[in-house]
Amino acid sequence: MRQRLLLTTLVGAITLLVCAPGLAVDVDPQLPSYKTVSGISGNLKSVGSDTLNNLMTYWSEGFRSKYPGVRSAIEGKGSSTAPPALIEGTAQFGPMSREMKAKEIEAFEKKFGYKPSVIRVAVDALAVYVNKDNPIKCLTLKQVDGIFSKTLKSGARDIRKWGEAGLKGEWADKPISLYGRNSASGTYGYFKEVALFHGDYKDAVKEQPGSSSVVQGVASDKYAIGYSGVGYKTADVRATPLASQEGAQCYHADAQNAYAGDYPLARFLYIYLNKKPNQPLDPLMTQFIKFVSSKEGQQIVVKDGLYPISKALADEDLQKLGIK
Repeated sequence: MRQRLLLTTLVGAITLLVCAPGLAVDVDPQLPSYKTVSGISGNLKSVGSDTLNNLMTYWSEGFRSKYPGVRSAIEGKGSSTAPPALIEGTAQFGPMSREMKAKEIEAFEKKFGYKPSVIRVAVDALAVYVNKDNPIKCLTLKQVDGIFSKTLKSGARDIRKWGEAGLKGEWADKPISLYGRNSASGTYGYFKEVALFHGDYKDAVKEQPGSSSVVQGVASDKYAIGYSGVGYKTADVRATPLASQEGAQCYHADAQNAYAGDYPLARFLYIYLNKKPNQPLDPLMTQFIKFVSSKEGQQIVVKDGLYPISKALADEDLQKLGIK
């Protein structure tokens, strides 16, 4: 609910980004262009979200094109790997597709005496994918819970065949094949919290090491369903429209519905970092964050199939970091 409210507050500022007709997405025209500065070099290390792995790679490549003296290493094995890397000092940046859990923040604070800092870097619509040949028109979150969960905390009935999800004809008696992420993934945790109502996954879910692996599995399995970031969509899968509850309107996983908070699995993507209170970040980290939050950085977000943040949101987060 908190995520939905935060997204909804962006509607006024973000409507500039969704341009009718066709709902093409562009960056906020008020975002500043990035300006290079002198004396930037060194090593950047990022450990965390697989969902953000492509973005971190593209951002680091764009950043290195401006600063040849910068070397970067990007590791994307799941959001849960970000907090330990920040605590151990093996990474400056911890990209995450979910907010840090209270226990992760406590562990960081126990080590350093202050909480980690965070910026929001993109908006994602976590898509529920089916094979391109699947005719399903809409699913409710309760049905998604019935398909993926063994605890059924939403009160859903157990759904194991496509006929139980509403399909008829040749699809009715076909068993549903389940694909998902592994437990190190922030996407795994977010889906468990929102789509499974804090329930537990069925043992039949085929856990995949990465977002693209989920999509590939669904693409190669006609009767499959899986969840992954909207930026990983291919021509061989369809993102099923979702409704928050039975009788409610179904919404596609697109930018307009994500920004408005209507698509029920819309979320922010984050980068966490270690910043000492009342002390500026080092110049290398400062410039990388400014690049990510700039017009060029957010154009990379669009290129990767995700949705950009507004200038107002970027300014809010940069101000908290003491970055002008």
